Amino acid sequence: MEILRSVVVLVHLVGFATIFGAWVVEAVGQRRITRIMHWGLGVALVAGLALSAPWGLDHDLNYAKIGIKLVVLVIIGGLLGAGAARARKSGGGVPAGIFWPIGILTLLNAGLAVIWR
Repeated sequence: MEILRSVVVLVHLVGFATIFGAWVVEAVGQRRITRIMHWGLGVALVAGLALSAPWGLDHDLNYAKIGIKLVVLVIIGGLLGAGAARARKSGGGVPAGIFWPIGILTLLNAGLAVIWR
């Protein structure tokens, strides 16, 4: 059971890396929201929800941490959706007020996972 949980943690990290990596690439370029960011968000969400289930653990889960990370992920999803809609409507890039918080909140979510025990 521990190996399966470790695989789900790996998948969750891949979701984070996909969102953040795509964001960094676009931050250097022309500040766009790409489809790969949406895929990374979905992977991180599904794997995070699987990790929040109390399977194969001998200790209690930190539900405050899980809840805060979920709220941050929902905000990131809202920003991705709003940014994609704005870019599609205007035909240009994403406004800085939408684009930069995506990367900051993604990094914050990873920091919460690592630092908050």
